[in-house]
Amino acid sequence: MSEIGGGKTGSAFDWDVLRKIFRFVKPYQRVFYLVIFLTVASAFLATVRPFLIQEMVDKQILQYNWQGVNRMFIWLIVLLVAHTAVSYFHTYFAGWLGQYVVRDIRVKLYEHILKLRLKFYDRTPIGTLVTRNVSDVETLSDVFSEGLAAMIGDVLQLVFILGYMFWIDWKLTLVSLSMFPLLIISTYIFKEKVKSSFQEVRGAVAKLNAFVQEHITGMMVVQIFNNEEREMKKFQAINKEHTRANIKSVLYYSIYFPVAEVIGAAGTGLLVWYGAKGVIQETVTLGSLIAFIMYIAMFFRPIRQIADRFNTLQLGVVSSERIMKLLESQEMISDSGTYAPKTINGSVEFDKVWFAYNYEDWVLRGVSFEVQAGQTVALVGATGAGKTSIINLLSRFYEINKGTIKVDGRDIKEYDLDVLRRQIGVVLQDVFLFSGTIADNISLGNKDITEEQMWHAARLVGADRFIERLPGGLHYNVMERGATLSVGQRQLISFVRAMVYNPKIIILDEATSSVDSETEELIQFAIAQLMQGRTSIVIAHRLSTIQKADNIIVLDRGEIKESGRHEQLLQSGGYYAQLHEMQYKNFV
Repeated sequence: MSEIGGGKTGSAFDWDVLRKIFRFVKPYQRVFYLVIFLTVASAFLATVRPFLIQEMVDKQILQYNWQGVNRMFIWLIVLLVAHTAVSYFHTYFAGWLGQYVVRDIRVKLYEHILKLRLKFYDRTPIGTLVTRNVSDVETLSDVFSEGLAAMIGDVLQLVFILGYMFWIDWKLTLVSLSMFPLLIISTYIFKEKVKSSFQEVRGAVAKLNAFVQEHITGMMVVQIFNNEEREMKKFQAINKEHTRANIKSVLYYSIYFPVAEVIGAAGTGLLVWYGAKGVIQETVTLGSLIAFIMYIAMFFRPIRQIADRFNTLQLGVVSSERIMKLLESQEMISDSGTYAPKTINGSVEFDKVWFAYNYEDWVLRGVSFEVQAGQTVALVGATGAGKTSIINLLSRFYEINKGTIKVDGRDIKEYDLDVLRRQIGVVLQDVFLFSGTIADNISLGNKDITEEQMWHAARLVGADRFIERLPGGLHYNVMERGATLSVGQRQLISFVRAMVYNPKIIILDEATSSVDSETEELIQFAIAQLMQGRTSIVIAHRLSTIQKADNIIVLDRGEIKESGRHEQLLQSGGYYAQLHEMQYKNFV
């Protein structure tokens, strides 16, 4: 698994990670400052109520001043209405801020994922990336709506409460806070334990998503080999790990909150005992005692909430850490080229190209060849010879280790990447279609491509006949991965897709081995139309289909063993002649 699946497991709170995430708040800093203001206002208003009640009891009720009672009652109503309004706007704008920041982070993350080189995807489970872009990003919304701002509000409320309490009666305050050290110790232990369990939960979620995504995609293979029971056992093991991690956090919550409740109740009981004695001895007023009972309840509640919010914040930091690790990944194709011609001739040259997917595990070893504009070159060789690697390198899906690849005499690194890829059409054997209409899969969302252009391209490659027979024609929904179409139909759509973009270089992974003879004729016709007037590089599976190629390159273990035209290679009696003889025997 890629390193993005991991995260720090230390107990230190990583403010640096959170600071990086808060860079996304900058476009909404006015709303952020408004939330902070509302947080302060809410904390202040919440602590004024007990003070007003103390004033009402000591100076109005005990003095039998009914008008004063009515006046204080009106002030209490105004205070409650104001606090309710402030709480409403605080909750709304904190949630609003969280959702918009999450939206921006998700867009930024997906934009980054689109630019990562294919080597990154070779070793990163798709489910892990789904977790990063969906679950982890969604967790961050809680940081803004329930985490940092709310925790600041709780802290401020504690400060205001302590200020009022010490101002009213410092002795009573010290008695009230006598249980506070126990609460702090239990809160700290809870915070550390829950942070560890949250990290385990996020790791388990990533594993679960990766497993489910991979096995749903490969469900046909699972069922073909009657592997359902074994795969179910694997799923149960991963799911058990996920459940165990969640139950661990539930356990910590179930221990902490009753303990905190008992500590708070003990503090309140001690306060009532000491305060009642003071009221009897007339050293404490009845209003002060009532206010302190309200304050101590208000005091212990934010302490418990701070622990919970701190863990929400920590969970957000765990997710932020994973997200930032992905965002800061440098495994991107360099797009520093500036050469952007409107069109190219299409000549291709490989000059002593070395390439390895893993360091020095060479797939290509000093490969050199040249294709003139408009020519057709075929790549022949056994599985693992390096054929697919050549077409991947030409399109810059991977970067070469040594050597140079040129198009029209220029290093492909000098080209603007979008311009280069626009001039190279790739038709793979395994055609991938997205869920949506045929038109969507041909244009790939490019609004500049009209239906008229699609039909024209379809007629050129002979795909119009089967498209016209489908309900809705171009608007027929092919479902996920083109499940409602045959292999041949999917292949023809890929030819239309390539033709409509009109590239100067066409790369074909010949795909006629798994279709019937009638469909094969259609595909061969489409290939001929697609290659006409273009530089063509064909990966050949059937040697009979490349006999007219201008040059045939025979690869073995990443090296060119021989090259030439079909007749020349047969006459030389080398590697190609042996391959041809073996295939001929297989088809006889």
